[in-house]
Amino acid sequence: MSATGTTATGTATGIRLHAPAPGWSVTADVVIVGSGVAGLTAALRCQAAGLRTVVVTKARLDDGSTRWAQGGVAAALGEGDTPEQHLDDTLVAGAGLCDEEAVRTLVTEGPDAVRRLIATGAHFDESADGALALTREGGHHRRRIAHAGGDATGAEISRALVEAVRARGIRTVENALVLDLLTDADGRTAGVSLHVMGEGQHDGVGAVLAPAVVLATGGMGQVFSATTNPHVSTGDGVALALRAGAEVSDLEFVQFHPTVLFLGADAEGQQPLVSEAVRGEGAHLVDAGGVRFMVGQHELAELAPRDIVAKGIMRRMQELGAEHMYLDARHFGAEMWETRFPTILAACRAHGIDPITEPIPVAPAAHYASGGVRTDLQGRTTVPGLYACGEVACTGVHGANRLASNSLLEGLVYAERIADDIAANHRENGLHARVPAPVPHPETPTHALMPPEARFAVQRVMTRGAGVLRSADSLAEAAAGLGRIHAEAAGALAENGKTSEPGVDTWEATNLLCVARVLVAAARRREETRGCHWREDHADRDDAAWRRHIVVRLNPDRTLAVHTTPTAEFPPTRPECRTNQQEQ
Repeated sequence: MSATGTTATGTATGIRLHAPAPGWSVTADVVIVGSGVAGLTAALRCQAAGLRTVVVTKARLDDGSTRWAQGGVAAALGEGDTPEQHLDDTLVAGAGLCDEEAVRTLVTEGPDAVRRLIATGAHFDESADGALALTREGGHHRRRIAHAGGDATGAEISRALVEAVRARGIRTVENALVLDLLTDADGRTAGVSLHVMGEGQHDGVGAVLAPAVVLATGGMGQVFSATTNPHVSTGDGVALALRAGAEVSDLEFVQFHPTVLFLGADAEGQQPLVSEAVRGEGAHLVDAGGVRFMVGQHELAELAPRDIVAKGIMRRMQELGAEHMYLDARHFGAEMWETRFPTILAACRAHGIDPITEPIPVAPAAHYASGGVRTDLQGRTTVPGLYACGEVACTGVHGANRLASNSLLEGLVYAERIADDIAANHRENGLHARVPAPVPHPETPTHALMPPEARFAVQRVMTRGAGVLRSADSLAEAAAGLGRIHAEAAGALAENGKTSEPGVDTWEATNLLCVARVLVAAARRREETRGCHWREDHADRDDAAWRRHIVVRLNPDRTLAVHTTPTAEFPPTRPECRTNQQEQ
């Protein structure tokens, strides 16, 4: 990869969001951006290691994607199950692109990480004999999913971690949108700039100065019109990392959850999820005629990996000219629905559907980003001092398609590894006393902010051209549409020096456009069907040409540098370990 810039990594872009200069600052050893399972786990472990820790989160502490997780946490906790079996299921789901060492780390360290979560205060459902009640989901050959409150696992995990963070007095800044990574003159991490929305101890644009930054900002589902992600999931962490010169990988692999409650063809925003655990307990996917169309398509039928089920639903919809399929769980009966799936039952009834007496209309919707900011086994990115974990990261665990319920486990395991690495660096290098000195904030806008309405324009373009079904033509149209959105705002800046007013809406829209452009560029490059990347014009998986990763970074002029790795192995993230690569 050709180098740009003059910093330690050779990848500085000089790009920052147009915003007022920070009017206040606080100093810490580590700042963690995000308050889901990954962010709060990292915060608790960093604080326990004696590090001055600050958590910054976009809404309230419990408002991220974690609280919406219904299914549970996958780990080899049951009798007869082993990490090796969990490894095998994960590798199969990842369709040849998992980093086996990263997966082995996940499945071997996972059971103890779950036990530590329980010790922190999370209460999981138990069977009559007091053992963890384990269920099964798509792609798993064993019951290994620990759940809480029936289908409210994420809410329970979030509750426990938030209570622990507050009990230990960890400093938090809520309702704060992170803007950009701050770096010092050598290109090392110096903290983040952020905008606090509303009143509180801090208000407006400020900075948290720290030699280590952990991105745990969650996903980017809001890049599509219909998603299971909350409104705050606008790809802020990936966009920040790109502007800082970090590499992202595998962004084309967006998992569309097969069974999302269908609210109409024009429904937009966050849609209710119907957990895979419903199928794990024996619900059937059927068409309007009651035919179980997944039988015969895969040995696990409705419990096949998510990409296979989503494709099966889409094919049946195409065959019948239908807008949705159905999930039939009427045979569960009222008691099971009310005790095992109370959250889903309430959501369905709120939209006029009673799953006890009628099948649930479902269709795929954007759910989870398997790719993200590229990291190593310690969560280190290609920018010194910048870490990433959870959905914002690409650890190599998920490959081309995430195995159900591995996401919460990944957040736990890799957050702990990041905290341990940061603590070790502090002990070794004596960073506790170092107060980073970031380079000055630019006084005038050098890059355009998107207007607020660009958010919806990006979502429509992406849903139409880069959704479940993709082709060269649809992706070319998406790239052109995104290019027009960008060019219109950039043209106004070049013509009269003006851009949209800085604010949450314009920053989010700008972030969404940034990640959308990268996603489409990667999807255009990958001319095959693999995992949750489905190319209608390249229907087959091609290991000879495409069992490798697509890595993207942002150039200083906002063009994209895209290259493929020579093999399925990730190159090291540390510059001292890397050899020069040529862009392909």
